[in-house]
Amino acid sequence: MRHAFHLMIPPPMSSLVGASSVVSSALKQEELFPIREVSRLTGVNPVTLRAWERRYGLIQPTRTESGHRLYSLADIESVRSILAWIERGVAVSKVGKILAKSATKVPTSPVYEEVTAGEWAEWQTQLRQAIAAFDDVRLERLYGQVFSSYPLVVVFQDILMPLWQELLIRQDEFGQTSEWLFFDAFLRARTLQRLQIGRVQAEERVLLAALPGHCRELELLVAGLLMSSSEVAVSALGLGQPLEELALVCEKVQPQALVLFSNQPPAEDMPRVLARLALALDCPLVIAGDGSDLLEESVSGSPIACLGNEGRLMQRRLQQFLAGHLDT
Repeated sequence: MRHAFHLMIPPPMSSLVGASSVVSSALKQEELFPIREVSRLTGVNPVTLRAWERRYGLIQPTRTESGHRLYSLADIESVRSILAWIERGVAVSKVGKILAKSATKVPTSPVYEEVTAGEWAEWQTQLRQAIAAFDDVRLERLYGQVFSSYPLVVVFQDILMPLWQELLIRQDEFGQTSEWLFFDAFLRARTLQRLQIGRVQAEERVLLAALPGHCRELELLVAGLLMSSSEVAVSALGLGQPLEELALVCEKVQPQALVLFSNQPPAEDMPRVLARLALALDCPLVIAGDGSDLLEESVSGSPIACLGNEGRLMQRRLQQFLAGHLDT
C-alpha cells in the first residue's frame, strides 16, 4: 500500500494579482513520500538513502517539523538516476559531480567514459603494485574496497579481468608468469567462494561446464558468478568435463538448465555436437561466452539458446530463458 503526504505550495507573488478565486486555483499539491516508501519504490534501503544525503549531498528531501524525511517524485527520480550511474560503474562519491555536469537521467558516453576509465585505471594501478609485491594482505584489502565501490559485474568485467588478461598476455616477460599465477590463484579462490555462497541462498540450480579447451578456469568461474542471482544458483563443473558424460551428470543433478561456456571459435562440427547433446539431455541446453555469438546463427530455430558474452546481459537472458521468455 502506498503512503504519501501532500504539501500545499503557494504560487509565486506575480500570480497573486487578480481575484481570490484565481489564487485558490493556482495552488498546487505536491505528493511526498516517507523514506520507507521510497525504499520500496527504488530498492535502495533507508540507511543508504540517508548516507547519500548526509555524506554526499545527492538528495535533499523535505523535513517535517518533527524531522522526518519526505521525498518528492523528483527526489525519487534522482535516486533512480544515481542507481543508473552506480550500475554502470561510477563510484557513488563521483555521482554528484556527474549529475552537475549532465542533466540526463541515463549516463552519456563522454562523461561516463571520462569518469569510469580514470577510476578503474587507478584501482588497477594499485592492484598491480600489490601483485608485483606478492602482497596478499594488501591485495585482499583492495579487493574488498573495489567491491564496496562498484557492482559485482563492474568489478570483474571492467577492473579485475582486464588486469588478469593483461598479466596473462605478458607472461613471456621475466617474472610475469609468477605474478599472473599469484593473481589467478587469488581470484579463483574468491570467485569460487562467492559461487558457493550463492548456491546456498538460491532455489533454482543451473550447471555450467566449459567446452574442452575453450577457456581457463577463472573465466568459467567468473561467467558463473555473472550469471548467478538471488533466484538462480550456478554450479560450475571442473575444467575438462567430458561432453559425452554431461547427460549422466544432468540426470543425477536435475538442474533447470545446462550452460556450456566457450571463449574460442567453434569447430565446424560443433552445431551437430550440440544438437546431439541437446537430444540426450533431460534439461534445456544454453551456450554462453564469445563462442555463443559465433554459434548463434547456426543454432537459430533450435531449442538451444545463446546468452552472449556480455556480463551485464548473461544473467538477464538466463532468467528470461528459464522463465520461457527468451527466443531460441
